Amino acid sequence: MAPLVLALGEAEGIVTRVCVTGQHRQMLDDVMSAFSLKADYDLNIMRPNQSLSEVFSAVMTGIDPIIADYKPDYVLVQGDTATSTAAALAAFFRSVSVGHVEAGLRTGNLMSPWPEEANRRVTAVVTTRHYAPTSRARSALLKEGYPPDAVIVTGNTVIDGLLRMAANIAQPGELRRSLEVKYSWLDTSKRLVLVTGHRRESFGSGFRQICEALKTISRRDDIQIVYPVHLNPNVRGPVFDHLRDASNIFLIEPLNYPEFVYLMTRSYLILTDSGGIQEEAPALRKPVLVMRDTRRAHGGR
Repeated sequence: MAPLVLALGEAEGIVTRVCVTGQHRQMLDDVMSAFSLKADYDLNIMRPNQSLSEVFSAVMTGIDPIIADYKPDYVLVQGDTATSTAAALAAFFRSVSVGHVEAGLRTGNLMSPWPEEANRRVTAVVTTRHYAPTSRARSALLKEGYPPDAVIVTGNTVIDGLLRMAANIAQPGELRRSLEVKYSWLDTSKRLVLVTGHRRESFGSGFRQICEALKTISRRDDIQIVYPVHLNPNVRGPVFDHLRDASNIFLIEPLNYPEFVYLMTRSYLILTDSGGIQEEAPALRKPVLVMRDTRRAHGGR
């Protein structure tokens, strides 16, 4: 959403307010800082081991009085998270129009990806204007009966933000120098495989299988695997248990946005279960292997 927030801030006659939930605090603060953004409202809902129902309830409870007090003309939400759906419903219950950014992603299977496919469908029902990233996403919404004049192909703001950051990194300057120094330990004679994993559907046996596959790959002497490990204990537990002693695998803490984009630009291959990264990697002309049963559908640019 960052490129859109920045663009709206420069537009005449439009006043915006930014609300964040506070989930994944470190990663959130890093991204906000990278784009020089500040939140006007911070729900700070993060609690250990929250269920999806608890997240959903906390978002609705937190954002409802903000909508009631500020009385916006539109509430913009992005993607297919519980946060976006809860915020959209809260706006709908206050009779406020909803704009859904990155609308129209579909797999046709309500249970995969879970719970994102349900989230995106529920959000669509209460949306006033659907901002689809591609013509294919628009077609999916039209097939579901949404009026053509309410579905607009806009491109993908995730890719806009990525390309903006990649261009900044490519320029000679302090940002590039600092990243090169920080990751000077990378072996330039080996191909870099970058890994991310965090999805709930992979908890348990899924992550164990991913770790075994990574361990097998790591036995090659011509590659190095860098894995920024998500903070969720359901991810960190099996990853560190299985891979802390594996050769050629570097388990590191979660990265800020410029650091992650830098490693993406240096990668030979990216392995991920992230719907966003499956779109971002091709934008940087990087091959990506999606570690999930159902890939993100109708996305991209």
